[in-house]
Amino acid sequence: MIDAIGFDCDDTLWHSEAAFHLTQERVRELLAAHTDAETLDRRLLEVERANLALYGYGAKAFTLSLIETAAELAGDRLTAADVQSLLDAGKEILAHPVDLLPGARAALQHAVDTGLPVLLVTKGDLFHQEAKVARSGLGELVSAVEVIHEKDESTYARVLRRNGIDPARFLMVGNSMRSDVAPVLSLGGWAAHVPHDLLWELERLDDESHLRASPRFRAMSSLAELAPWIAELRTAP
Repeated sequence: MIDAIGFDCDDTLWHSEAAFHLTQERVRELLAAHTDAETLDRRLLEVERANLALYGYGAKAFTLSLIETAAELAGDRLTAADVQSLLDAGKEILAHPVDLLPGARAALQHAVDTGLPVLLVTKGDLFHQEAKVARSGLGELVSAVEVIHEKDESTYARVLRRNGIDPARFLMVGNSMRSDVAPVLSLGGWAAHVPHDLLWELERLDDESHLRASPRFRAMSSLAELAPWIAELRTAP
């Protein structure tokens, strides 16, 4: 029932959102004299949403939105030193070490051992994502690495077409219902949802019930549950 398997990377195979959360905590302290934490968080999310079409996803987009938000809230009180601190915070995210999630390598290796094509499908800044894949050591295990600007139905369709994969026989594994589950199910594929403790607000869906009701969907508490489902899908008539 499946001919290929895709894995999301950030917060599915390795930690990512934690670095953004830690940076945002530091920025709250940095800008405490200019604005309260609640106002900062709310306005930053609004700015990030508005900038998605221009900057896309990732640490660089986050940093630009952070500087824009700080300039708006602090006005002329924002100093050159403040801006430098914000830039340094963004650089720290870019340089953050790749910390694999428990069971990530084993789950990926099991998928590879099935003999099926295995893809890493991740969105964000091309340079940063490729660097993280390289530092993780997982890229050398898989058939292909796809860094895409958005995880929507049309983009998945292009990725699968480029790799010669029938969408109806593709299984995607990820932590985001919005990015890893919804578009793949819409294409007629299969999806496993493995949630992470942290989820960026712009990755949330208002209603997931129709996705969870799909017979092609499986909710999992950890990557350790993936191997039995792969075996089930491969042996189903």
